[in-house]
This record gives sequence, C-alpha cells and structure tokens, in this order.
Amino acid sequence: MSVLVFEGFLSTPEMLKVLAQASIVQAMMDFEAALAKAQGRVGVIPASAAQAIASLCRAELYDINALVAASARDGSLAIPVVRRLAETVALFDPVAAGFVHWGATSQDVIDTSQILLTRRALQLIEDDLLQLLSLLLDLADAQPVTPVLARTLLQAAQVSSLRFRVASWALPLLRAAQALRQAADAALQLQLGGAVGTLSALGEQGDAVSAALAAELRLPLPEMPWHSQRDRMVRLCAELGVLCGSLGKLARDISLLSQPEIAELAEPDGESPSRPRSVSSAMPHKRNPVYSMLALAAGQRAPQRVAALLGSMMQEFERGLGGWQAELAETVSLLMHTHGSVRAMVTALSGLKIYPERMRLNVEAQQGLVFAEGLTMLLAGPLGRLEAQHLVEGLCAQVLEGEEGGAPAQGQGQGLAAAARALVQRDERLRDKVRAAELEAVFDVERVAAQADQRVAKALAQAREGLTALQDAPHW
Repeated sequence: MSVLVFEGFLSTPEMLKVLAQASIVQAMMDFEAALAKAQGRVGVIPASAAQAIASLCRAELYDINALVAASARDGSLAIPVVRRLAETVALFDPVAAGFVHWGATSQDVIDTSQILLTRRALQLIEDDLLQLLSLLLDLADAQPVTPVLARTLLQAAQVSSLRFRVASWALPLLRAAQALRQAADAALQLQLGGAVGTLSALGEQGDAVSAALAAELRLPLPEMPWHSQRDRMVRLCAELGVLCGSLGKLARDISLLSQPEIAELAEPDGESPSRPRSVSSAMPHKRNPVYSMLALAAGQRAPQRVAALLGSMMQEFERGLGGWQAELAETVSLLMHTHGSVRAMVTALSGLKIYPERMRLNVEAQQGLVFAEGLTMLLAGPLGRLEAQHLVEGLCAQVLEGEEGGAPAQGQGQGLAAAARALVQRDERLRDKVRAAELEAVFDVERVAAQADQRVAKALAQAREGLTALQDAPHW
C-alpha cells in the first residue's frame, strides 16, 4: 500500500505535479543547464560544451524511476542524475561530457532545485490563500450586525457578531501571507559552493560564475553558500506551519458550527464534480464537513514537520550527515499539506451556507444569561461591583433553576431580562437610578452585535488594504 495515497489525499493535484519525481529531476536538470550556460558565458568552459550540455538537460530523455532507485545506493539523487547526464552528453560530445557539473557539488544541485520547486509551490499556496482571504473579507462585508453566540472554553459566553468572528479568521491568514513573502525573500536563494562551500575548483572565476548562474535562474545571490546554514529555509517552513495552524483554527470553528446541535453554518453541497457530496455512506441524514476535515488532517501534521525541521538544523561542519536529507523530506511534506489545507478551505468558503436565523435562535436560547456581565456593570454604578455581582449571580441561578425544573420561577418567564426588571422595581436602591432604557440596552442583541462590528471595522479595512497590496504586487 503506497503511503502517497494518504499523503496525496491531503494535498492537491497541482502541488503533487510540482513535487513529482519527474518535476524534481527536471529542476535538477535546469540547474545543470543553467550552470553550463553561465560557465560558458564567462569563459570557464567552451561555449560549444555549454550548448551540448544544456540541450540534453530534459527529464523526458531519462528513466526517472531508474534514477530514483539509484539514489538510494548513491545517497543522493544528484549523483545518478549527473552521472547519467554526463554519459548521455558523451554520446554526442565526449569533450563536453567532461564539463558536466563543473566545479559544483551534489548539494548545490539539490538545494537549488529545491528552491526552484519551492518557489513554484509557494505561488500555488499564495494564489489560494489570497482567494481565501478575499472570500472571508467578502463574507464580513455581506453580514453586518449579525449576532452570534460567542463561546469560550466551548461554553456559551456572550454575544458577539459574525463579522467579528470572521475577522478573527482572516487576520492571521493575512499575516501569514505577508510573512511567507518575507521569509521567502530570505530563503529562496542560489546555492553554489562546490565541495566545501569555497568554490575552490573555479578559482578566481567563482564569483562570476555564481552571478551568471543566479541571473540565469532568476534567483538572488547569497552572501555565501549556505550548505549547513539552514535557518532561512527552516524559518520559511515554520511560517508554513503557522499558516497550517491558522487554517486549522478556521476549519475547527466551521466544523463545530456545522454540528446539527448548533447549525449556524454548513459546508457546500456536492453540486459539482469538484464538490463531492459530503454524506455518510450509511447515514444519509449526515452532512459531513469534509473540507474542514481535510484542512484539519493536513494541519495536524504540520507541528511534527516543523519540529523535525528544527531538529535537522544541527548539521555537522561544512555539510551535514542526515539532517539535510531529513529536511528535504519534511519540507516536501509540509508544502503538500499546506496547499491541501488552503485549497480545502477555499472550497468550503466558496459555497459556505450561513444561517443568521439559527445564530439568533442560539443567542435567544440562552435566556439572556449571556448578558450577565453587562447587567453587572450597569448595576455596579449604584450598588458597587461586589454587590452587583452578587445580585446578578442570584438572578442567573434563578433562571437556571427555572430551566432545569421545566417551569420558570415567578417573574422569570423571559429569562434574565425579566428577572432584572423585577429586581429594579423592587429594590429601592435601583428603582430611581437605573433607567428602563439603560436596562433594555443591556439586553439589546443588535446593539451588542453592532458594537462588536465597530470593534473590528478598522482592522477589516486594513486587512482589505493589505490583501489588495499583495494582489497588486505579484511576487514569485
């Protein structure tokens, strides 16, 4: 049973294509072709040799499976790839074959090819991430003053707004998109150092070859080779891990809010091949949140990947043993899972069903208890905080006792609001100091939701500006 069945399930066809064996080998061939062209341009190797080498750097000319199989014996995929390339060049130009991979080392090939593939992978991730952000901000714009039951520790707490909740989903994703660009700017750089990083085989022409190769591959030229300096790549991957965590939070909330006991949201139905029906095979009444499930499954693997990458940083001397190889595998997995998570949430948000009426009913079902803090603050004026808190705790207990007994206590037929009105009328300390309008405002659902909206109005406006800036500045 291939583990890729389950790995691929948590990714996307586009990402799997970028990270496929043939794609990896072609990226390595791209490095070798660019190296030959750069060296030919600066006169390190004959121009005819550079042309001969570059013309044969096409993955479709080689047996990919055989190369991958040989990598297990050689300890690196670069070794059989370079060997087979040189053998093929020798069939047409024996002299040129001697200049294949001139002055480079296997880690140069693999690190740079990984950078090229990571650049493509990050483009896929960002494209979907920006689409997801747009969907979330559009949702916030479309749902003004929509009350929701805010929950803390999985318990009903107070009234908030849907717009406030959406902002809490969107802002971490925007920060992740911005942080990925910053981390990528630092990490996606050329690797060319030769055997120990000094490029000694190229002598005085090392700098010229490096600059020409960087230009050929459209990669920044680092201050020095980074064979065992893995901090920038690991920091980039750590940002992917943070993104997976934020996506998992979004998926967790949507899946919980989709439970029939809550029923405030629902993932899209399967009205197209790209949106399969999310019903149980044995229980057709169920609507399983499959997109949230995919995002959660992908996100739950991210912590282990990031931890393994941190552990792989302790590499020995100029080039490490084991740590670098572990990093390569973990990075590929993290890219796969991140894109799978983002894509799943884009699909979920694209057809997300919103039920404001159910949101309102869930608030009303709390019998006004979620306004207890606001009531305490109102009564604290004439009574002081401790006395007000004591009285409100007693009122809440009465309401809860009425619910548990199946019949409301006297004066408690409409929950905490009715109990508070009765208290104000019978307590002479409150009767003349708490105005009816003030008391009603405490239990005004729309007023509280509007306040929540206002709290995030500026943040959402800035998020829209941040998204627009990312969209207007193509990066990869």
